[in-house]
Amino acid sequence: MGQSAEFGKFLKAMRSRLKPEDVGIAEGAGARRVPGLRREEAARLADISTDYYTRLEQGRNIHASRAVLDSLARGLRLDAGEQAHMMNLLRHCAESTRSPVPVQTIRPGLRQLLDAVGDVPALVLGRRMDVLAGNRMAFLLFADFPQMSPGERNLTRWLILDPRARELFREWNTVAAEAAGALRLDVGRHPNDAQANQLVGELAVCSEHFRQWWAGHRVASRSAGTVRLHHPEVGDLELDFENMVLPDDADQTVRIYSARPGSPSADALALLGSLNADPVRPGGRNAEENPTAEGTSSPGSPEQAGSGIHP
Repeated sequence: MGQSAEFGKFLKAMRSRLKPEDVGIAEGAGARRVPGLRREEAARLADISTDYYTRLEQGRNIHASRAVLDSLARGLRLDAGEQAHMMNLLRHCAESTRSPVPVQTIRPGLRQLLDAVGDVPALVLGRRMDVLAGNRMAFLLFADFPQMSPGERNLTRWLILDPRARELFREWNTVAAEAAGALRLDVGRHPNDAQANQLVGELAVCSEHFRQWWAGHRVASRSAGTVRLHHPEVGDLELDFENMVLPDDADQTVRIYSARPGSPSADALALLGSLNADPVRPGGRNAEENPTAEGTSSPGSPEQAGSGIHP
């Protein structure tokens, strides 16, 4: 029932964000009591009855066919990420059992790859945007994730709650909102992930921005993009990033940042590496010496026992 309610809330949020003029509906007489489209207008755009649309939005009797869902996506102007999120919500509506979420692990070969691209920042992100691994440059550019407690090693949490992240990202509001949207997408795929629900609760309590983004049911998924930073040691950088989903684990993504060759950002990135050239890894401890690294456990965070982090 909880996931059915989420499905209905998502439809309502998508309907509410559309204006009549956005979809070619002439404004009729009388003021609108709520923002966005009326239910009957959304139903007409999706070519279904108002009664059926109302049941969907109320989370009742959700047995929609693929044709109806495709029509809903067109009528509500959903992008590819939003349509995928809608399908995930529907897929989990009928689940009655709470299967355990698999432990996230990192292959040794993937760790070697992170070291091989050591001149540029690289991270491995798992479910909930957990930072599962990274190289030295990533931790110098962003934050010393290996020194954080297991529950804090999450990119979305750091982006939204750490004041240093707000100072680092010149377009923080956009970046943080997209991170919240990526978390929404992950929760749709894994509705029974207790750690994800705990993270959402913490962010909702601690951040007004997050509460607004979450209430809007925004989802976000990008395979590539650009970030603009102001680093306290080397100044302004403009970096491109590529997200590469692992073919054998759709919940793990390798994210690599790079600067245009010969650009001031490339020089700043090289300077950052040279200023902190130290044979000792960040924090002065190897992964094997880190008490929260792979193969160990941390109270209150059983999943982190198998994931570790690669400083």
